[in-house]
Amino acid sequence: MTELVEIERDSSPMPKLPIVAAVIALVGLVDSIYLTIHHLTAEPVPCSIVSGCETVLTSAYAEFAGVPLAAFGAVAYFVAFSLALLAVFGNRVAWLLFGLLTVGMAAFTGWLLYLQAFVIDAFCQFCLLSAASSITLLLLAIFSKFWRRNN
Repeated sequence: MTELVEIERDSSPMPKLPIVAAVIALVGLVDSIYLTIHHLTAEPVPCSIVSGCETVLTSAYAEFAGVPLAAFGAVAYFVAFSLALLAVFGNRVAWLLFGLLTVGMAAFTGWLLYLQAFVIDAFCQFCLLSAASSITLLLLAIFSKFWRRNN
């Protein structure tokens, strides 16, 4: 006699927001590493969407204490990715820290956007990608506070 065996499935909701956040943080990380390498090698960045990349990336605001700002961004995105990944596996403290980190990242992004728009008077498409990434990470962190789980 053949028995039908019912496979038990985990009914807990998949942590979709931390997964999305991890992917977006990886995008920001790759972008920041790319800009850091170009800064350190003094190789021009190809700018196909806007025309101010070199103006922005060679400005006095492109580094702090001799370190490219993109390197700081790479560290921030790596930490964001790591925290999001920990949150995927249920670490609530990591997700809380992720939210706090994204507030700082988005605030600094606001400052950098202000500099590009009103001080440098030029935009860098790679910097705008980083800005979009950090703001999206903040929005995910904020949205997660309102996320309703159906248990």
